[in-house]
Amino acid sequence: MNKVAVLSAGSWGTTMAMVLADAGNAVTLHARRNEIADAINTRHENPAYLPGITLPANIRATTDPAEALDGARHVIVSIPAQSLRTNLAAWAPHLGPDAVIVSLMKGIETTTGLRMSQVITETTSIPAERVAVISGPNLAREIVARQPAASVIACPDETAAKALQAACLTPYFRPYTDTDVIGCELGGAVKNVIALAVGLATGLGLGDNATAVLITRGLAETARLGERLGADPLTFSGLSGIGDLQATCASPLSRNRTFGAHLGRGMTVTEATTATGQTAEGVKSSQAILDLAHRHDVEMPITDVVVDVINGQLTVQDAAARLLARAPRPER
Repeated sequence: MNKVAVLSAGSWGTTMAMVLADAGNAVTLHARRNEIADAINTRHENPAYLPGITLPANIRATTDPAEALDGARHVIVSIPAQSLRTNLAAWAPHLGPDAVIVSLMKGIETTTGLRMSQVITETTSIPAERVAVISGPNLAREIVARQPAASVIACPDETAAKALQAACLTPYFRPYTDTDVIGCELGGAVKNVIALAVGLATGLGLGDNATAVLITRGLAETARLGERLGADPLTFSGLSGIGDLQATCASPLSRNRTFGAHLGRGMTVTEATTATGQTAEGVKSSQAILDLAHRHDVEMPITDVVVDVINGQLTVQDAAARLLARAPRPER
């Protein structure tokens, strides 16, 4: 039986642990808090993040990362993007020599502008061929209810991607493989920022036309940055591009859309953080994405506006006006 470690026990990490357990793997879930590990082991529930959801019996939880990683063929990492480097430095000595590290994170490191797979390779010295990314329309609350979903597994090594595909294939979760890690990661990171913008528009009471504009033009600026960084343009028309963007921008289950809606209704960033409850990756990654765009001379007007709103340099009322004030131009 394939052994999998999932680090750690937030809503998305626990959901992927369920998918992997349903696919027949032996799953060890690393939780930071004893009470969460105990609840998973005794009641098969994660009351802190997924209350009321019964987890498979073949998920075992531990607070010891070394125990979780012992013998793991696949190591699934699902933690806030900005804490990845620090945690990996502590976990790296316990990684198996042939383990494949799998990122579920959708963010850009603020201090370096690196994608999560780059942080993994830099911190652990593991070759890129052993680092994979799972991205796509991944609303945890739907997947944990075993509603149909699909994702992309991106890895430079197709054999490694196919092995992971087999390890997480279930009747309700369909993974596809790809080699475009850059495109998959950028699609996942930038869509969070666009979802913040959609949330702002929703909170302001703007209609479906405004939402459609933000989604389509948001996809355009994501693709511009992706192409400049070497991604395949076709990636952005797939699950990790428009698929992820649509789900994150349209669903009230989306943390980033919810965070933006709180801002649109007049909350401060601090108040919106408290009200949202869980990490909205786009809030911290937005500046890093904009800096990356500036370094590569790519225009990202929606991202620019979101950054200024988060930094307090632009009111939400002025945000829509600034976007509409852009000079007319051809669509393509």
